[in-house]
Amino acid sequence: MSDLSAKEKEIVKFAFSIYDFEGKNEVDGVYLGDVLRAVNLNPTDKQVAEQGGTVRKKDKFFKVDEFFKMFSEIKKDKDSGSYEDFMELLLTYDKMEDGHVVLTELEYILNNLGERLEKYEVDGVIAELCPEPDDDDMVEYEPFVMKLTKGLKK
Repeated sequence: MSDLSAKEKEIVKFAFSIYDFEGKNEVDGVYLGDVLRAVNLNPTDKQVAEQGGTVRKKDKFFKVDEFFKMFSEIKKDKDSGSYEDFMELLLTYDKMEDGHVVLTELEYILNNLGERLEKYEVDGVIAELCPEPDDDDMVEYEPFVMKLTKGLKK
């Protein structure tokens, strides 16, 4: 816990308190991923499970001191992907080397690489972050990656 700044501790306590629905100074493990995302982290479902997150309510509860440790560990994790990582990946799909990829290939990447997303999740990400495709169904990927990684440490 000593590696957290006073501001980080304050932010973590506030987010934690929002998910302390019963006022018992604890959060249900089913909301662990939500709390981590509320403090601007981007854990995968696997990371949440590794930290003790649950899929059923009332299986496990966490105190704020336990959450500080989880916050620190997830914050240090380098596997969350950066702007550079995403750009490098998409360059391999950029056949014309002009900053564009076929929309269906972008959907394939989101659906199959890394932590698998459901079709409705991919559709939501595309609708929210992706520029309109051109007549050839090509999209410019840099604006998409910029929106996708906004707020992530590079």
